[in-house]
Amino acid sequence: MVVAIFRARVRPGQQEAYYALADEMAEVARAMPGFVSWKGYFAEDGERVSIHEWETAEHLRAWRTHPEHLRVQEIGRRDFYDEYTLYVCDEPRESRFSRDSAWPVGLSARSS
Repeated sequence: MVVAIFRARVRPGQQEAYYALADEMAEVARAMPGFVSWKGYFAEDGERVSIHEWETAEHLRAWRTHPEHLRVQEIGRRDFYDEYTLYVCDEPRESRFSRDSAWPVGLSARSS
């Protein structure tokens, strides 16, 4: 699994056009081999954070170099972004918890 975290600030007055284009790109990404998931979040200060999961680094590379994505990246730098930062995490450490999962027999939450 490869995780890409994209933090960005969109220029004032550009949000509507930016999010319409971002939705289009999300559809392209979802159709690509190796796509796992995408979620976006908004902070009160205007920052947008999206988390993208891909099966392998090769799948993420295919997305990064997809012709339509390259075209939209250029539009983003030219028209939409005040700033952005991209983090790519290859083979991230994973830990999970689910309240719905039962504790193993004989093990309590306090003894684990």
